[in-house]
Amino acid sequence: MSLFSLSGKVAVITGSSRGIGKAIAERMAEHGAQVVISSRKAEACAAVAASINSARGAQAATAIPANISHKDELQLLVRETTRRLGRIDVLVCNAASNPYYGPLAQIEDDQFRKILENNVIANHWLINFTVPQMIERKSGSIIIVSSIGGLRGSPVIGAYNISKAADFQLARNLAVEYGKHNVRVNCIAPGLIKTDFARALWENPETLKRATSGSPLGRIGEPDEIAGAAIFLASPASSFVTGQAIVVDGGVTI
Repeated sequence: MSLFSLSGKVAVITGSSRGIGKAIAERMAEHGAQVVISSRKAEACAAVAASINSARGAQAATAIPANISHKDELQLLVRETTRRLGRIDVLVCNAASNPYYGPLAQIEDDQFRKILENNVIANHWLINFTVPQMIERKSGSIIIVSSIGGLRGSPVIGAYNISKAADFQLARNLAVEYGKHNVRVNCIAPGLIKTDFARALWENPETLKRATSGSPLGRIGEPDEIAGAAIFLASPASSFVTGQAIVVDGGVTI
């Protein structure tokens, strides 16, 4: 078996109707996993699942929509996945939100709370709902999609960066708690990726120039370029890796 095979695995990926999440789902299906496509909009989830099934076979993808802001919907996501597919071997916490662009001094309390709740607390909820079955099987991989923003300051996405820094620590702490059960928890820290979510950054010529001027590769990334790290962290290739943050940023942070 290939070190990177996901054959026989069930992977739940939040925020997978577009962008990085969609790319991860497509590549995990390519490597043999049954993937669950989940985001807020049922039609968008169904369209991505249908596309994957058309390419990989009727059982490759299942659409189960859920809003990460709602704890009961995340619980239902885990329950319904387990009912339909029997288990969850890989969990990718990719969905996030950033409703505010500007200095921290001007952010509204509700905006700050939403960022922290959706980007940190929702991950905590979803992991808590999923991990008991992984502990029971003594096997599981949990992947949190964080950001290099969690390693840096910013004049415009400071609250988002704070939430992503918290995700690094969430992964480290859970890695300590669950390591004895052979459940691994890691982060991926993308740099600027050409997604709708990051459009405010890469569509602005000045921001794009700043983002790429210090990059050894001289460009921003594509969603599919994050998927390889997710395959690694989900597969046997990373069986001795836990509590880590893999930076995928074209070298910007060096």
